[in-house]
Amino acid sequence: MIFSSLFFIFVFLVVVLAVYYALEPLPIIFRNIWLFLASLFFYAWGEPKFCLVMLGSIGLNYIWGLLVDRFRDSKGIKALLAVAVASNLIVLFIVKYLNFTVSIVHSVFGEIFTIPQILLPIGVSFYTFQAISYVIDVYRKDGEVQKNPLNVGLYIAFFPQLVAGPIVRYDTVAKQLTGRKETVADFATGIERFLVGFCKKILIANTLAVVADASFESARMGFDLGADFAWLGALAYSFQIFFDFSAYSDMAIGLGKMFGFHFNENFNYPYVANSVADFWRRWHISLGSWFRDYVYIPMGGSRVKMGRLVWNTFAVWMLTGIWHGANWTFILWGFMYFVLIAFEKVTGLPKKLKSAWAKGIYRVGTLLAVLFGWIIFRSATPGTVIRYVKAMFGLGQGGLHDDRVILYLSENWLFWIAAILLSIPMYAGIKAWVAKHPKLESVWAVIKPFALVGLALITVSYLVINAYNPFIYFNF
Repeated sequence: MIFSSLFFIFVFLVVVLAVYYALEPLPIIFRNIWLFLASLFFYAWGEPKFCLVMLGSIGLNYIWGLLVDRFRDSKGIKALLAVAVASNLIVLFIVKYLNFTVSIVHSVFGEIFTIPQILLPIGVSFYTFQAISYVIDVYRKDGEVQKNPLNVGLYIAFFPQLVAGPIVRYDTVAKQLTGRKETVADFATGIERFLVGFCKKILIANTLAVVADASFESARMGFDLGADFAWLGALAYSFQIFFDFSAYSDMAIGLGKMFGFHFNENFNYPYVANSVADFWRRWHISLGSWFRDYVYIPMGGSRVKMGRLVWNTFAVWMLTGIWHGANWTFILWGFMYFVLIAFEKVTGLPKKLKSAWAKGIYRVGTLLAVLFGWIIFRSATPGTVIRYVKAMFGLGQGGLHDDRVILYLSENWLFWIAAILLSIPMYAGIKAWVAKHPKLESVWAVIKPFALVGLALITVSYLVINAYNPFIYFNF
């Protein structure tokens, strides 16, 4: 089930909210039971058997949490913690990377054995990282161990962030599991945040996905792809993946607030970044902070000699690439970011740049690097990457011009403008300016609900006519 479906919005969510608030007079455990059951139904909607993997993860990490808490002061606690983390990673490896690993072995040694094709459970990377967070945070005393397995289950399975994040750290919601308080203000803010994400997803991400798919499919199939359309397709995908994933995070954060949960932000205008490192401080913040706190800092972080610093950076970015998928292009993408971020760490750029011109040029270079990174990320094979980049410089079969550019720009010009404007902190700036003028703020307070509802109705109409509605991060 996806958030941007009519069934989720008008049936599932309505029922879950109605029963949840009907249970409010009772102890919070009844609301938690209801949310857990609703989350299992939500996850089982697509493929019920995947629930077994998630339930196994819940049970396993509930036990690990109890053991880590009980033996925290013993000599073998670090070994126990290592086994707990490894058990999660082994499960993740089996369901996500075993087929890929076997294919590599076969390519080197020939087909020496066979295994059945393993289907990838939706969101397994997200909830596995949350499970690891639970065990480690219990060890660090960043959150109390849960004696009731229901609370561990709700933390891992809670449907707003289950299949595509953000990766909610245990220390963020440990107290909220048993002590949250729902308020009218939070509920209203949650609805607004959900609707904003809903509109971004359907109107912008889905519209530009058509352009991106057309260009990348041409490269994959070896069809003619003009240079101008290759650039347009790369830009379309850059916007698509941002508005697709940030919209999901908006909706997840909004849904959380409706039930009294407060999740951390996951995006902060990444396309205004002034460096590659700054881009990753703004993009998928929950994943970056997870690797920082659970991998990079335990390895020594930046307070080490330069050689070790480069190695730590390499390890984190190889793991980041692999986390996204079992494919050579994800590994190549992770290696690219290792090179770029290691370069910035070693040279001290762009902090050493003094002039505005130099900083501006570096910012443009950063955006170009991100753009080419998305080409690697989107492509199915390294060969597709090569064909796509060649096409961008007029070295492919399509030459310099492709008639599809005019078609897609003329049909979608309004969505392109919206994508550009919403990728910069324009709305935040306007909101801050309006806040300084009480009369305007009062007018906007009246207009905003109607504007948002009107936009939501337009968005629903797109769903009613069966508009294209993919969700990129379900793949991870």
